Amino acid sequence: MTSQRLTTAEWQALDRAHHTHPFVDPATLDEKGTRVIVGADGCHLIDSDGRRILDGMAGLWCVNLGYGRHELAQAAYDQMIELPYYNTFFRSATPPTIELASILSELAPGTLGHAFFSSSGSEANDTVVRLVRRYWDLRGAPAKTTFISRTYAYHGSTMAAASLGGFAAMHAVGGLPLPGFEHVMPPYWFAMGEDDETPEETGARAARTLEEKIVALGPENVAAFIGEPVMGAGGVIVPPENYWPEVQRICRDHDVLLVCDEVITGFGRTGEWFGAQTFELHPDLMTIAKGLSSGYAPISAVLMTDEFFETLSGGGVIPHGYTYSGHPVSAAVAIENLRLIKEEGLVERVRTQTGPYFQTRLRAELSDHPLVGEVRGIGLIGAVELAQDKASRTPFEPVGRVAALCHEHCYEEGVILRAMRDVLCASPPLTIDREEIDHLVAATRRALDRTAEELGLP
Repeated sequence: MTSQRLTTAEWQALDRAHHTHPFVDPATLDEKGTRVIVGADGCHLIDSDGRRILDGMAGLWCVNLGYGRHELAQAAYDQMIELPYYNTFFRSATPPTIELASILSELAPGTLGHAFFSSSGSEANDTVVRLVRRYWDLRGAPAKTTFISRTYAYHGSTMAAASLGGFAAMHAVGGLPLPGFEHVMPPYWFAMGEDDETPEETGARAARTLEEKIVALGPENVAAFIGEPVMGAGGVIVPPENYWPEVQRICRDHDVLLVCDEVITGFGRTGEWFGAQTFELHPDLMTIAKGLSSGYAPISAVLMTDEFFETLSGGGVIPHGYTYSGHPVSAAVAIENLRLIKEEGLVERVRTQTGPYFQTRLRAELSDHPLVGEVRGIGLIGAVELAQDKASRTPFEPVGRVAALCHEHCYEEGVILRAMRDVLCASPPLTIDREEIDHLVAATRRALDRTAEELGLP
C-alpha cells in the first residue's frame, strides 16, 4: 500500500503542494498540515500515525453501515468484472440500475415510484431545479420558476444547488444566488426565537414567513419549496412538531411543489427509512445520496411521484442527464448496502435503541456544561450549540471561534465531530453501539472542558 511508504510529514508536504481541499482555508493546511486517514474499521478511522479515532460524523454524514464492510467491496468487484460501466442514455440500462430503482420505489413513502440517478447530492438538487421547471412548463405554468429555501439550508455546492442553499459565505463566491432563488427563516429557536417565544411559536412564525414569501412573489411564480426534514450542515436544526404540517399545508394551498432533501436524513438516520416518514411528510420529490451507498460509491437520485413523472413523461425527451447516471457499480453497491441495512435491522435499532440512548446521553452529560447553550437532535443525529450565556442565548463573538477550538480538542480526545458556526454536530454510523456512544459523549465533554480552560472560563 502506498500509505505505508510515506511518513505523515511527507504526505502533508505532498498534499500541500498539489491538493486543493473543499471548504478548507489553504492557510490552515500550511500551518497545521493535513490529517491523513489511511484506514478504517467499524466506527473508527486510523490516521497515518496509527491513532484510532471514533468517527462521530460517519465520514460526511454518509457511512451509515460503518467502515470495512467486505460485502460492499465484493458487490463492487463482482459488478466491475461483469460490467464496469454503461450509460443510461440511448434507451439503455443495466440490471443493477433497474433493480435499484425498483427497490427505492418500495422503500420510499407515498407514490415516489420513479428514480432519476446521478452521482452526488449536489447533482440531484440541480436535477430537481431543471425537472421542476420542466414540469411546470408542461403543466402550462411556465412562470412558476422560483424556488424557496431557508437560511442555513445546505443543498450542495454546484451553482444551482448552492443557490438553493442559504449560506451567505457560499453566496459570496460566484455571484450567487442565481435569479429565481429565495430564502426564508428556518425553525431555529435557539438563534432566531424571540425573547418569550417557545420553539413551537418560532416554528409557526417560520412557516408564516414561507406563506408570506409565496404571496409576495405571487403563487403563479413559485415552483417549489425545498427543505431538509432536519437541517444538517446548518447545525442540526430539528423543527418543532407543528412546523412541517403547516409548511405542507401552505405548499398545497398555493399549488407549490414540496421537495424533501433527504441527502443526510435518508436511510435510517432519524429512526425511519426517511425523514419524511418521521415528520409525516408527503413530498412531490425527494433527493437522496450519502447513505444510499453508505459512501462506498458515489450515487444519488431524485425520487418523484407518479403524478410528477406522468407529467414529465408526456413532454417527450427529458433533456437532462449525466455520464454516470445510474452507474452499474454504484447501483450494485447501493443494492447490497440497502440489503444489509434491512437484514441487520438498523433502522429499527436506531428508532428503538441506539437513537434514544444517543439523545439521552448527549443531554445528560453535556447540557449542564457552562459552554453549552442547547443540546438537540433526533435518532442518530445531534448537535451541541455553544453559547456565551445559556439563559439569554447570547452567542460567542466572533461566531465560530469557540466551536473551532473545541473541534480540535475533540480530535485530540479521539473523536471526530463537525463544527458549524458555534455548533458541534454528530452523525455517527448507524452501527455504533452503546459503548462507542459513551466514548463519543465522554470525549466531547473532555474537549469542552479543555476549550473552557483555554478560554480562561470557569
